Amino acid sequence: MRNRSRVAARLTNGETRIVDAVMFATGRMPNTSGLGLDAAGVELGADGSVRVDAYSRSNIPSIYAVGDVTHRLQLTPVAIREGAAVAATLFGGKPSPADLANVPTAVFSQPPVGTVGLSEEKALERYPELEVYKTDFRPMKATLSGSSERTLMKLVVDRASQRVVGAHMVGTDAPEIIQGVGIAVKAGLTKADFDATVGIHPTAAEEFVTLRDKLVVKRETSGAAASAPI
Repeated sequence: MRNRSRVAARLTNGETRIVDAVMFATGRMPNTSGLGLDAAGVELGADGSVRVDAYSRSNIPSIYAVGDVTHRLQLTPVAIREGAAVAATLFGGKPSPADLANVPTAVFSQPPVGTVGLSEEKALERYPELEVYKTDFRPMKATLSGSSERTLMKLVVDRASQRVVGAHMVGTDAPEIIQGVGIAVKAGLTKADFDATVGIHPTAAEEFVTLRDKLVVKRETSGAAASAPI
């Protein structure tokens, strides 16, 4: 619903927010029709995607599938990695599953979005207690130029192991910054490892290693989340 120059967006939880614009993605359908997969007995999803195991093998042992025709992540680097894993499995004598955990992703919007690992919601499904670190600030270069642009950063930490299980950013250069942070999340580094890293000043990226204020979020037995500042 549009109200003059702004838009009222109704969310799935019933909330309504007044915003400047709404961006949404329609998704893609795997282009598998006409390949004779049904005749070969290959199991397909409702959207036509080929169902494969960790080694990219379908239910027919001689048929493998990688990339956008599968039910996994539809990203070019992921397809390349899956293809390399299949080649190593079939021709390299080294069975290699496609490791799709903690794949960094980005939305090249304005402002851009970068993310790696679990969201707070998904992390609560896996871990009973989280420490969430978040900051919303105006980068120094924006203050010097007079721009009103702001940046949002968030770290999601498993409280028991102190491992950083998610990192998220909205703001200028988010995809570039998250690519580097993705290495740390993939390596299973802890919040202490982040804290021990010296930041590059003045950059927005240094906020990822200087976050100190945390919010403890606990998974309740009802499935809801309870939070308390620390």
